[in-house]
Amino acid sequence: MPLPRQLYLLVCASLMLSLPALTPSTAQEGEPPKVSIAAAYTQEIVEEATFIGRGEAIDKVEIVARVNGFLQETLVGDGAVVEKDQLLFRIEPDLYEATLQARRADLDSAKANLELTSVDLARKEELVSRGATPESELDVARANELVAEAQIKSAEAAIRQAELDLSYTEIKAPFPGRIGQVAISEGDVVGPSKGPLVALVREEPIDVAFSLNEKQFVDVLEQLEQTAASLAESGKSPVVRLTLPNGTELDETGEIIFVDNRIDPQTGTIAMRARFENKSRFILDGAFVHVRIQALQPVTRVLIPQAAMQRDQRGPFVLVVTSQQMVEQRYIQTGDTVDSAIIVLDGLREGESVIVEGLQRVRPGVAVDAVMASDGE
Repeated sequence: MPLPRQLYLLVCASLMLSLPALTPSTAQEGEPPKVSIAAAYTQEIVEEATFIGRGEAIDKVEIVARVNGFLQETLVGDGAVVEKDQLLFRIEPDLYEATLQARRADLDSAKANLELTSVDLARKEELVSRGATPESELDVARANELVAEAQIKSAEAAIRQAELDLSYTEIKAPFPGRIGQVAISEGDVVGPSKGPLVALVREEPIDVAFSLNEKQFVDVLEQLEQTAASLAESGKSPVVRLTLPNGTELDETGEIIFVDNRIDPQTGTIAMRARFENKSRFILDGAFVHVRIQALQPVTRVLIPQAAMQRDQRGPFVLVVTSQQMVEQRYIQTGDTVDSAIIVLDGLREGESVIVEGLQRVRPGVAVDAVMASDGE
């Protein structure tokens, strides 16, 4: 007896579901992802070490009046550039000129007194030789002459002091440089206890102070074959360059002029100073700058494009494509950047290929279809 049509269709459907799925024999597996690679290469690099430095003027002083008096004249403006011995201020000199005249009069009086005592001494000597006066009067005459001579010396010293005081009424620049803001006005009473009149700073040349850690310092000494004592004295000082706060490189180089004699136990660094001519006067006293010490001889380093480097919790790494076109993760030790490349200090050899494009499509252990990246990548 034939099965009903509905039951027949149900049986056929059950049989089809129970059969294994069939795949065409012509089906192809997924192709490996395409990536762009670049070869690690070597290049001679003149290495630099960068430090934070600070400008330190060779000479800087707060100018204070050395005598009391009214400020009669201000001869410079705020921020003026001045030369050595240039007149800056003048204090009213009348009182000190009068004092000098009085001291000179005292000297004239002392000289006249000395002449008088000398005449009296000569007279007493004559009288004593005749027996007409006692010896004690001769002793008094000699003492009076000595007192008169001492008075002359005292008067001469008082004149020198009065001349100094008068000279201090003219305040001059002790060295060339640039002054800051003038803190007083004409007519003010100035003096040693009245505070500074203005600050003067020598701007050229200027020093830049910075510090090296122990390893950096030893590396510099080894490369230059110098000692700490001779580093600042010899003509074989490393090249010192400077970057200004706005990122501009100063168009002159400096030389090391000072190396401290001890490592700071708190910071583990040694203090150094480099001197720059500062013709442009871009380096200011107290300004923070970047100091770069350049090696004397270039060294050969391995470089890769910066685009190849990635980073995780363990540090920087690259994805290397092996000769079997397999991806391998490689952790590296990096150095400075050179244009669009980065120096690899350890973990990679010249000629090894690293992925620079397509990093998001691959993982370690998979096969890839690698093509060389163009120069612009």
